[in-house]
Amino acid sequence: MEKDIVNIGKSVVIKGELNGSEDLTIEGHVEGTIQLREHVLTIGPNGRIKAQVFAKSVIVLGEVTGNVTASDKVDIRDNGSVDGDIISPRVAIAEGAHFRGSVDMQRKGGAPAQPAKPAVAPAAAQPAASQPAAAPQAPAAAAQAPQGAPAGQRASAPSGR
Repeated sequence: MEKDIVNIGKSVVIKGELNGSEDLTIEGHVEGTIQLREHVLTIGPNGRIKAQVFAKSVIVLGEVTGNVTASDKVDIRDNGSVDGDIISPRVAIAEGAHFRGSVDMQRKGGAPAQPAKPAVAPAAAQPAASQPAAAPQAPAAAAQAPQGAPAGQRASAPSGR
């Protein structure tokens, strides 16, 4: 299967809506909206984007001003710059990259995230840890020191000795 890749050279300026069904590398200037929902968008080192971006994967080596939404990954490489919000399940920001905005890393399947929350909820042992502050339960708290919050338990154990 041949993979189509389109290049927009550094002398090219596009204003408006850019849609495509192939991978795209931008070295020029684009203002408006870029939609490559099932493909990879690469902003080259000379690329200057002022747009809302929607793609499967976005690789930034140049400058992007605007929000970036990717269904797979956003990768801001060394010397790359993004001023805007990122929505993607995977985000990589290299050392030397610039980023100003917020990141939302929601996964597509909300179901796997929900079982993880009940797994966190059994940390209700913390309220139980607040009860061992009572004097009769202090020995039980010392027995739970390896499982509970060790710092707090260690502080009470030396005072009990």
